Amino acid sequence: MKSLTKIFFLCGITLFTSALYAQNSQLVKIWETDSVLKVPESVLFNPKSKMLFVSNIDGKPQEKDLKGSIARISLDGKKIEQNWAINLSAPKGMAIYNQTLYVADVDEVVGVDVKTGKTLKRIPVEGAMFLNDITINKSGAIYVSDSRTGNVHLIENGKVSMYLEKQMGVNGLLSVDDNLYLLVRGTLWKSDKNKALSKVADGMDESTDGIEQTSNKDFIVSCWSGVVYHVKADGSKQELLDTRAEKINSADIGFDAKKNIIYVPTFFKNRVAAYQLK
Repeated sequence: MKSLTKIFFLCGITLFTSALYAQNSQLVKIWETDSVLKVPESVLFNPKSKMLFVSNIDGKPQEKDLKGSIARISLDGKKIEQNWAINLSAPKGMAIYNQTLYVADVDEVVGVDVKTGKTLKRIPVEGAMFLNDITINKSGAIYVSDSRTGNVHLIENGKVSMYLEKQMGVNGLLSVDDNLYLLVRGTLWKSDKNKALSKVADGMDESTDGIEQTSNKDFIVSCWSGVVYHVKADGSKQELLDTRAEKINSADIGFDAKKNIIYVPTFFKNRVAAYQLK
């Protein structure tokens, strides 16, 4: 009986601690860059180089004007290489595989050398209108969302095919093991290896944008309008940040899972802000 009581006690402590953790999660601002970026849409943390990549639209988000660029920023936000990679139009989501930085850019995916910033390849996506986020699985398969057409495209060995259709407004993507997580207008979905969709969480601001996974398998979801959520695996969620009243956007976030640091691109405010997740 004492053993059973002890087990119940320990289980109660575990559940209480988990609930307390979820309730008390918060973001504490560490630093913010000067407003020298050019409509930053996405941030990608590169653990190997210990730098941040930031996509700058620098124009209209759907125009092929070659004004866009990728900036490279130090982890303290002080050093900014504004035009580290150029000859892009309206770059948005980014992902790295085998020393190549892949960028979603209107109607093509552009491969950039991680070390030099030089363009290595351009992969046209036929029928694309507004390529937005990008993720790469462990085998190197690239998934890229088109928010305007509602399609998610798959690129393998340079060949483009359709992965999912009719997901209007689809934006953030995240490949984890054999699953693909996608954000569609306030809802987080999981697509398994058979493309079967199951709902993870809903009821978020409809401008859902970026998605990252924490070390304990929770999710951090950003919304372009200025909201950031902490989403648990059971679908429960907590609002971590809301800058809508200040008209500060929070577009496609970057994340250092080891240090629990979230990097937020503020879009029209032309800054990147770093927050400690506690």
